[in-house]
Amino acid sequence: MKHNVLITGASGGIGHAVALLFAERGYNVAYCASRESEKAEKGYAKIRAICENSLFLPFDVKDAGAVAAACKRAREELGSIDALILCAGVAKQELFQYTSESDYDRIMDINVKGAFLTAKELLPDMIAKKSGSIVFVSSMWGQVGGSCEVVYSASKAALIGMTKALAKEVAPSGVRVNCICPGVIETDMTFPLGRDTLDSLAAETPLGRNGDPEDIAKAALFLCSDDASFITGQVIGINGGLVI
Repeated sequence: MKHNVLITGASGGIGHAVALLFAERGYNVAYCASRESEKAEKGYAKIRAICENSLFLPFDVKDAGAVAAACKRAREELGSIDALILCAGVAKQELFQYTSESDYDRIMDINVKGAFLTAKELLPDMIAKKSGSIVFVSSMWGQVGGSCEVVYSASKAALIGMTKALAKEVAPSGVRVNCICPGVIETDMTFPLGRDTLDSLAAETPLGRNGDPEDIAKAALFLCSDDASFITGQVIGINGGLVI
């Protein structure tokens, strides 16, 4: 029997790589994006070409009603969700004293509240069947903090705390909860840094390169597999040794 995975932020670099790999490995995919954009539709078309029993769900992760409706539709069309990968996120580089309240609210609402709402909506089914895997996608800045990304760092640190606490809470019900902390991954989110900066970051990384979205996707797939059946509450850094 095929497993079902729901992925938020699936139209982003990491989220799309996750969706693609899970589809290739036989999962039915609920491909979630913030809106119906050309990018999201093209990304979903690639999933659909591999996995006929898939679903495109555009919704706002910070809207509780929209989250509930999307998760309901996913359950109705695919069946109960076995794996949840929470990739939806935004970032903004700026000095802390110039951070506006609206910037703070947007980052926290998408990165933290969105993950909270989606996990809360799908968790009861996992508890009922006594199985399931949730993977929060945080950041190395959630572990050590990033200059000029204070609010982003705080939001990603919140996901680490959520992972550790929720893992303890639901482990007796057979549900596993883990967290991935990517390092410098070359995606649309990091490309604005410029090639020179990205090359400099690669030079600082012990493994001598920046990460690819596929590096994160492979870790997510492992954490949702039976090979990781004794792994929960863990924060896994995938950063080439940049943060240890």
